[in-house]
Amino acid sequence: MKRLLLTLFGLVLASVSSASSGPYDYPFTDAYVATVVNTPSEFKAPLPKKVRMKMLALTVFEDRNIPDVFWYQNKLRYSLAYQKKKAPLIFVIAGTGGSFYSSNMQLFQKIFFGAGFHVISLSSPTHPNFIVTASTSSVPGHIVEDSRDLYRVMELAWQQVKDRIEVSEFYLTGYSLGAAQAAFVSKLDEDKGAFNFRKVLMVNPPLSLYSSVSKLDKMLLENIPGGLDNFNAFWADLMRQFSEVYRLMGYIDFSGDYLYEIHKKRPPKDHAKLAALIGISFRLSSSDMVFTSDVMSNAGLIVPKNRSLSTHESLTDYAKVATRTSFLDYFNELFWPYFQSLDPGMSKEALIESLSLESIEPYLKQAEKIGLVTNEDELILGAKEVDFFRQVFGSRAMIYPIGGHCGNMTYKDNVEYMLDFFKN
Repeated sequence: MKRLLLTLFGLVLASVSSASSGPYDYPFTDAYVATVVNTPSEFKAPLPKKVRMKMLALTVFEDRNIPDVFWYQNKLRYSLAYQKKKAPLIFVIAGTGGSFYSSNMQLFQKIFFGAGFHVISLSSPTHPNFIVTASTSSVPGHIVEDSRDLYRVMELAWQQVKDRIEVSEFYLTGYSLGAAQAAFVSKLDEDKGAFNFRKVLMVNPPLSLYSSVSKLDKMLLENIPGGLDNFNAFWADLMRQFSEVYRLMGYIDFSGDYLYEIHKKRPPKDHAKLAALIGISFRLSSSDMVFTSDVMSNAGLIVPKNRSLSTHESLTDYAKVATRTSFLDYFNELFWPYFQSLDPGMSKEALIESLSLESIEPYLKQAEKIGLVTNEDELILGAKEVDFFRQVFGSRAMIYPIGGHCGNMTYKDNVEYMLDFFKN
């Protein structure tokens, strides 16, 4: 479903996008197009074709009771790309709902492996495998708690691989939600000292998790004609357009390069539809998180309380409910009640503030080892939020004029800056 959405994105790429004439020549000046197409191959930094890599798994909680429906999630999975000689080790944290082996994470792995790093790639704490096997609460989204879980996983992964590789020093990065978590992990490491990260780079982070996911939810709710109740008609129209693009292109692919070719051949003028599709993509990722969290915590939001799902039971009806459940629904009906039960005196406003990078602003100001990359047209930030990053990080912030949300992460200039940040 998500891969099909990527192809459908190509149907509604706005024609206002064009090559930049300024010194920063990332090819898309439209934030929505950049977010969808990312960086076509001809504009990417050179990457190695092959990576020396192992798929690994570890047990985080020996006594974890895993429901039958998640029988296949028995261990936390991650990967190690390794050099044959002593080298720095960098941990990479995926964005919201992202797997350690998603396309973005494979690109980061190639970037750093090609630059001479060992690379440990970790799934987001909002990914089902992490929720089932490595989340303390099984209620993801609390950036402080999730970062503690990440740190525990990093320590266990390091113990598992330290006899296989020689490491000179440790680094840390992440994109999107993983970028914000990297900052909290870095702060935690100041006290625990397991890694003493030499440098940390945040790539396209949200400032406030609550604010950013609210923007993504609105992209879906405000851009489907007639609202979410008209979703079926909206989807049927996209299916019709999908068949048209198949006739146009003559084949189907799911890469950014394929979307780029669609954009060049047929760029319709429909920003609202593109925004809705970005919202749908986020909703599909968050629905996996919501369903998994609900089952693991027995909250009763999607599946009735104390209802045990068997390994062969159809999940279709639950999936329908989950896809109509927004992140804010999850926040108000599952997340907030859970954390309020742990701290009855905490207000909802205080909880929301604790999920923001503003809550660790003093640390970010003085932590010279932490850098930040974002874009002026970042879709998950407002102008004031971009200004916050500029003021807090100063010369440690690289703010590109265009790129949308993570669209330019693998653009040649961005990769050059990122590697220079870590290596010099």
